[in-house]
Amino acid sequence: MGDGAAGSTERTGWAGVWTLPNLITVVRLGCIPWFLWLLVAQDDRTAAALLLGALGATDWVDGWIARRFDQVSDVGKVLDPTADRLLLVVALVAILADGSIPIWFGVAVLVREVLVGLGALILAGLGARRIDVTWWGKTGTFALLWSVPCFLAGESTIVASEAFAVAAWTFGLPGLAIAWYAAWGYVPAAASALRDGRAGTTGRGDGGAD
Repeated sequence: MGDGAAGSTERTGWAGVWTLPNLITVVRLGCIPWFLWLLVAQDDRTAAALLLGALGATDWVDGWIARRFDQVSDVGKVLDPTADRLLLVVALVAILADGSIPIWFGVAVLVREVLVGLGALILAGLGARRIDVTWWGKTGTFALLWSVPCFLAGESTIVASEAFAVAAWTFGLPGLAIAWYAAWGYVPAAASALRDGRAGTTGRGDGGAD
């Protein structure tokens, strides 16, 4: 989960752009229209849920590769949480419109993602240094990226749809609580990042919180 790792040497410049984890993240972003086509145009909840689940799983894969093969990069630290947020928001809006997820749950996740995303943009605009993604933030997002496709699968014709419905709540409730806890934890981190940025500390303006 995520592209950061304590003790890893971060790649910078072009070496930090052309990495396998970043390629995986770009592919994930490219699959978002495919997911929408399956769900909206084809009305195929099963295929859409399976694709979304696979995209959520790769959130762990690219992070593991980055840490295992020393491919952690500044680009990845921004690109990975951005892809997570975009994937989650687009999927939630589509699945809310489809009626496959409880409205209160979907809205609670969307509000959190919008607030954190806007906060990151505002901090970047004010010149704050980048806030690295926390373990709690990645864990909450990872759980939600599993929960959302399970909600969709639970309303599909897939085998064991009832089990997927149970899994949706199993991942969803803890994931939602952890995600909001992480969002609250970014408040003091944001204040510190803004002070450091205004003081001229390096690593400014990327706003990578998840």
